[in-house]
Amino acid sequence: MGANANLYAVLAAGFPQDRQQVAIETPAQTYSWNDIDAMSGRIASLLQSLELEPGARVAVQVEKSPMALMLYLATVRAGLVYLPLNTAYKAAEVEYFLTDAEPAVLVCDSRNLGWMTELANKTGTAHVHTLDEDGSGSLALAAGSADEVFETVQNQPDDLAAILYTSGTTGRSKGAMLTHGNLASNAEVLKSYWGWRADDVLLHMLPIFHVHGLFVASHGALLAGAKMIWLPKLDIEQALQYLPRSTVMMGVPTYYVRLLADSRFNREVCANMRLFISGSAPLLNETFEAFKERTGHTILERYGMSETIMLTSNPYDPALGERLGGTVGQPLPGVSVRVVDENDNEVPAGTIGNVQVKGPNVFLGYWRMPEKTREEFTADGWFRTGDVGLFGGDGVPENYLTIVGRSKDLIISGGYNVYPKEIELVIDALPGVNESAVIGVPHPDFGEAVVAVVVPKQGEVLDEAEMLSSLKGSLANFKVPKRIHFVPELVRNTMGKVQKNALREQYKQL
Repeated sequence: MGANANLYAVLAAGFPQDRQQVAIETPAQTYSWNDIDAMSGRIASLLQSLELEPGARVAVQVEKSPMALMLYLATVRAGLVYLPLNTAYKAAEVEYFLTDAEPAVLVCDSRNLGWMTELANKTGTAHVHTLDEDGSGSLALAAGSADEVFETVQNQPDDLAAILYTSGTTGRSKGAMLTHGNLASNAEVLKSYWGWRADDVLLHMLPIFHVHGLFVASHGALLAGAKMIWLPKLDIEQALQYLPRSTVMMGVPTYYVRLLADSRFNREVCANMRLFISGSAPLLNETFEAFKERTGHTILERYGMSETIMLTSNPYDPALGERLGGTVGQPLPGVSVRVVDENDNEVPAGTIGNVQVKGPNVFLGYWRMPEKTREEFTADGWFRTGDVGLFGGDGVPENYLTIVGRSKDLIISGGYNVYPKEIELVIDALPGVNESAVIGVPHPDFGEAVVAVVVPKQGEVLDEAEMLSSLKGSLANFKVPKRIHFVPELVRNTMGKVQKNALREQYKQL
C-alpha cells in the first residue's frame, strides 16, 4: 500500500522533529505537537469504539477551542466525515442539517444539550456529546480514558473528509463534499505559494466552522510545523498583545478595519510580521491603502469558496508580480480559472463574465443532490462558481482576476455568506407580510449589511422592532436584517422579476 492519503497523515508529515515544541498557545496554556497527536488520538480511539460505518458523519457545533481542533483532526484520522456547524445557527437550522446529513455523532456546547438532544432523537443521531470552550464536557471525559496511540486510518484521495453546508440561494442549504485529496492538495499548494516556514507563528483569531479558519489557516500552520497563537475571536487588546510575536495573520476585512481604528496599531507592532492575508469578503481599496501606509505591509487578498477552498491569490513572492488591491490575484498552481459568457465560451481579458474553475481542490459535488451537482458543472468538468468577474482590465495584468459581483445576489456580511432567499422565506411567513426582498448595502465595518424591503398585506401596519425580534428567534444573528423598510410594492422588470439592483441603489446610503 502506498503513502496514506488521509489528511491527518499528510499534515502530520509536516510536524517538527522535536515534538516537545509548542504547537498551540492560548492565553491560558500551551499544547505541544505530542499533545496534538495524543489528544486527537484519544478522541479518534473513542470514535472508533462506537463502531461507526466508514464515512459516518460527525456534526459539531461548539465554541472555538484547541480541543475543538483536536476533535476535527480526530474525525479525519478515524476516517469519518467532519461536519462543522456555525455556532450562530438556531434549532430550526440545525434540524435541517441533522435531517439532511444524518450524522452518527453530534457534539454540542453543554448549554445547548437540551434542545440538541431532542433534535438528535428526532433525526436519529445515535451519539450526543458535549464540548465547551474551556475543553471540558462529556467528550473530553470519555476521551480521557481512551487510548492515545491511534493508527491513522488508511484513506484514498477521493474519500470524503468533510461536508460544509453553503446556504442555498433557493433557501435550501447544500452540503459541499470535500475529500482528503481536495484538502491536502490545497494545503500543500498554499504552503509553497505563501512561503510557510517552520519558524512562522500564526495569529489565529478566525472561527473554525468554515473554510478560512479551519482549513486555510489551521492546515497551513500544521503542515509547516509552525506554531499557532490560538484566540477565540478578534479582540483588539489581544491582537495588539500577540502581533509583535507573530509572523502571519489571516482575517476578514472587518479585522483590518478594526485594527486601523486603533491608534496603537502601527509599524512597531507589525515589525515581526511576514504576511497579512485577507479573504471571505471584498477588501475595500481604502482599507488596503490605509493599511499599507500605516504598517508598511501590503495585505494579500485571495479568493476561495466552501466548494473549492482556495482558488486564486495575489503573489507572496514579488518575482511573481505585485499585490494589487481590488483583485484576488492569479490562479494558484494546479488550479485553472476561466471567465465565460452565458454559453460557457471564454471571453477576452477585460470582459466581465461568469467565473468557472477546475483543479484537484474542487469538491466532489453536493451531498445527496446529484441533479444540483450536475447543474453546477459544465459538460467538460468546470465548476460554475456563481461569481462574476474578469481577468485584467483597467491597467490590471491579464493573469489577475477581479471579482465584481455575484450572479446570485449573495450578501457577504462580516465574512459570512448570507443568501437573501433563505431570509425572504422566513420574512414572508410572518403575519401581515405580503412579500419581501433582502439585499446587501455597503457597511463600513461588515462590508455589507443585510437590509429587508417588505410589502405589507393590504390594510396591515407592520412594526419593524417586532419583526426584527421575531426574526432573531429563528435566524442566526448575522442573517437578521439591520433594518426593515416598508414599501407599497417592489420594483419589478417587465418579466416580473424584482429589481434588486434598483433596491440596492435606493438604500445604499443607509
